[in-house]
Amino acid sequence: MATASLVQLVVGCFLLFGGCASLPDVVQEHENRPPQAVVFENARGTVPAGKSEAILQSLERSDGESDILQKHLAHEQAINADSPLVLGNRLTLLQDGPATYQAMFAAMRAAKDHIHLETYIFADDDIGRQFADLLLEKQAAGVQVNLIYDSVGCLNTPREFFARLSKGGVQVLEFNPVNPLAGNKRAWLLNNRDHRKLLVVDGRTAFIGGINISTAYSSGSSILLSGKQAPNTAGWRDTHLQIEGPVVAEFQKLFLETWRRQKGPTLAQRDHFPKLERQGDSIVRAIGSASADPHSLIYLTLLSAIAHAEHRVYLTIAYFVPDPQLLKALTDAAQRGVDVKMILPSHTDSWAVFHAGRSHYASLLRAGVRIYERRGAVMHAKTATIDGVWSTVGSTNLDWRSFLHNDEINAAILGLDFSRQMEAVFAQDLAESNPIDLERWEQRSPLLKLKELAARLAEYWL
Repeated sequence: MATASLVQLVVGCFLLFGGCASLPDVVQEHENRPPQAVVFENARGTVPAGKSEAILQSLERSDGESDILQKHLAHEQAINADSPLVLGNRLTLLQDGPATYQAMFAAMRAAKDHIHLETYIFADDDIGRQFADLLLEKQAAGVQVNLIYDSVGCLNTPREFFARLSKGGVQVLEFNPVNPLAGNKRAWLLNNRDHRKLLVVDGRTAFIGGINISTAYSSGSSILLSGKQAPNTAGWRDTHLQIEGPVVAEFQKLFLETWRRQKGPTLAQRDHFPKLERQGDSIVRAIGSASADPHSLIYLTLLSAIAHAEHRVYLTIAYFVPDPQLLKALTDAAQRGVDVKMILPSHTDSWAVFHAGRSHYASLLRAGVRIYERRGAVMHAKTATIDGVWSTVGSTNLDWRSFLHNDEINAAILGLDFSRQMEAVFAQDLAESNPIDLERWEQRSPLLKLKELAARLAEYWL
């Protein structure tokens, strides 16, 4: 999320003179469509209708929330009709940088055919160099490595860093270069960024979530509880997901589509889509969004899930700059009795986003939404779990930038077992967070209110 202030200024000026788009009332648009049959896929392709119905019945019996599950499935299917719900996956929930990097390194060391890496930040620091060294090692061993990095996210990374990778045989693609002369006949789209964090190894294992490649994430958040953190510094609290099973092919397609749209060089012939067998019991949908899409499918899916929630909505969000539809979905849910809780940062790397989000606290609190701010660590996770049956992990923040201007990637997961894991992690974060009380909030200083007002005026551009 952090970018150079000069680039932010240029982007702001571009938008100021180019006009501001708005998010259409897309949830209502999908509400008016006829119901969509839920279609599952597994390792062998589309599951016949009869077996799909049996799967639904099995889920309903095990979850004990048949009506809620059916409703979430139906509404999600209406939005994501072209993206399959895939059976037979194994999911590993990874908390913070150390555990995530360990799992990613293990998967890359075991790679035999190819490694596809797409990231917003690839820093030239200790963690970045560990990644680079391993990628070069695997490339030298005959594993084809293909890398997409975002030009703005990597503004502070020297060109020589990527030149070293290219010289070692890694295919390197810069997403929407800041330098218009480096675009290889691509349109100069400075404001459209690749915010995805995706790793695909051998077409069999995928990683997605909120963690960039940077030493900033290397300490994690638990070190803060041990008292060993250096003064005036904070670890980063983030969530990533390791995925094994048939749905990995859908994440692979998203990587290859970005490579194609960005006019990357022809890729070496590799086994990008190996035969994938069942690895577990999780039902997953891969959802990608791109700035060129008419709507963000991730935004629509989350908005719909909140709009149809019946019991609880638990959100953990790094950058919260909501549009009017999201605000309405959250307040409407709280006012109809849904337990809506949000864990947001107590401090962040973007003061403008931080204060723009806080400018909405009062109206949310008055509606019954409960807001908490995470202590001690920089909250960078982007997760949601709703009604104990629907969850998502990915790169998407709840802000205008994610909804309109960024390429993002998420996994939507249906089922009780994974939702229980997500709710357990949410409870851990809640224990490390301070509740925001409406009465005390309304007594905050005039200076804070002034900062919020200034940030609110520019929230579309943040």
